[in-house]
Amino acid sequence: MYEILVVNPGSTSTKVGWFENEERIFVENISHSKKEIQVFKKIIDQLSFRRNAILDLMKEKNRNIQTLDAVVGRGGLLRPIESGTYLVNEKMLEDLRRGHQGEHASNLGGILANEIAKEVSIPAYIVDPVVVDEMEPVARITGRPEIMRRSIFHALNHKATARNVAEKIGRKYEDLNLIVAHLGGGISIGAHKKGRVVDVNNALNGDGPFGPERAGGLPVWDTVNYFLSNDFSPQEIKKKLAGDAGVSAHLGTNDMMEVVERIEEGDKKAEDVFNALIYQVSKEIGKLAPVFFGKVDGIVLTGGLAREEKFTEEIEKRVGFIAPLYICPGEDEMKALALGAIRALNGEEEAKEY
Repeated sequence: MYEILVVNPGSTSTKVGWFENEERIFVENISHSKKEIQVFKKIIDQLSFRRNAILDLMKEKNRNIQTLDAVVGRGGLLRPIESGTYLVNEKMLEDLRRGHQGEHASNLGGILANEIAKEVSIPAYIVDPVVVDEMEPVARITGRPEIMRRSIFHALNHKATARNVAEKIGRKYEDLNLIVAHLGGGISIGAHKKGRVVDVNNALNGDGPFGPERAGGLPVWDTVNYFLSNDFSPQEIKKKLAGDAGVSAHLGTNDMMEVVERIEEGDKKAEDVFNALIYQVSKEIGKLAPVFFGKVDGIVLTGGLAREEKFTEEIEKRVGFIAPLYICPGEDEMKALALGAIRALNGEEEAKEY
């Protein structure tokens, strides 16, 4: 039996889980108040604060880190890498500390895992960070040679859900052609070709369909004119593309359950935006069918929005002719991280070097 500690830092919380093989013993969310976080100038400065909070929780739960076999953390904004489980090494720690592709709380995941693991001389891992990049060369090229398409998406949930679907239908993930749609605050839709995500929209920077708080792909010329004519700062532009955008910009909320309630109460604008989101997600799914020359084994819907029956039913009406639809609501990042570590420990998967 393997005992695994999982660490998943967010902007105002640190989610911590203890697993015995696949069994979740506990998952706790340690909240950090705005006042506590504000004293740190940079995210990396929070390291000792968060580490101590995790170790305090271990004492509270009567868990001895000496019994652990591995610690696994959420991967951050590293250099583009292939999917898989990675051993935390010095090169990775250096890139996480300086924020190679930007500052983000998830950068602390690998560092925290390493800090705790080295105390008891066990391996520290990260699994399928958002920078997983397996795109084919043809998928990167745009109409401007200075601008290439980038792969930044919900890789951890994409891969874990795709593996679950493969297991359900009795086949190997590496033998399947799947279109996976992660439907959350951000939306990423990827072409999983025999175990590799060869094409996907950049969910962090707002490509693809609009979402609860992302603008999605916009008409280029009108967008340029809008930003130039209003003299927005770079920070204001980012906010209008991700954050104050999408459903939130149209309806003043990013809560899709509230949107559904408003539709039931007769809110026509909410219904129009909801239907437009269904339409754009369906179009993005359909756009990926030619990647496989039409030979798609399944379409997978996951993330929070996959819980909305009306949403998934309407998508199935539009894309069901392409391939069977598999609905896997929500996401379990903590278990996905634990399973990645277990695959490395039991030899099912060779841990990669960064």
